[in-house]
Amino acid sequence: MHPLPEMRAVGMGQKPRFIKWINTIGDNKKGKKMSKRLSSKFKIDRRLGVNLWGKAKSPVNKRNYGPGQHGANRKKPTDYGIQLAAKQKLKGVYGNVSEKQLRKYYAEAIRRKGDSSENLVGLLECRLDSIVYRMKFVPSVFAARQFVSHGHVLVNGKKVDIPSYLVKVGDEIAVRSKAKEMAMVVEAVASTEREVPDYMEVDAKDMKGKFIRVPKLADIPYATQMEPNLVIEFYSR
Repeated sequence: MHPLPEMRAVGMGQKPRFIKWINTIGDNKKGKKMSKRLSSKFKIDRRLGVNLWGKAKSPVNKRNYGPGQHGANRKKPTDYGIQLAAKQKLKGVYGNVSEKQLRKYYAEAIRRKGDSSENLVGLLECRLDSIVYRMKFVPSVFAARQFVSHGHVLVNGKKVDIPSYLVKVGDEIAVRSKAKEMAMVVEAVASTEREVPDYMEVDAKDMKGKFIRVPKLADIPYATQMEPNLVIEFYSR
């Protein structure tokens, strides 16, 4: 059920104002505040000037410049601005993960051996909501986060309702029986808009799959170019 609006107290002679609570999607347990995009998720496309998810409804398809009166005449970005934009793109394409979470992924990426930028995108692709989206069980990464949060996903036969849960190579992901009949799921599985990447195996009929390997940047089917190396540089300043 949706919570009732909260009435804010005001002074004498003034009408009471109502503050409408907006439900959020994400790893929200016991009412923790989350910073997730819902109906306005395409605003980041317009601000960054890219179609993050390759959607036909993206406003960038019609207006490929920034919002506002002077959006089409913005100054050339600085190095800092370019790095910041790269970070915002990476956050956005994964459902606008929080700054705190992305910093944790950065810290883990530089701790691990190898290319830090490859490690960073590899960690993001291991998120359960990312995998549910890549396996085409839902139409968007935002829907994936909600789908996982509502307990519709099994990992190795056990329910996991934490979208940021990191899946391991070899783990089996499955849609719970009751959720298989949801219209959103049926339509997403049947859709030809996206292909399942080759670093996972999917049985579309039984709505289950296996995570085969952690992908490299070149393997990930981003709709627009991602530059995780600039994100590493941003946090390394």
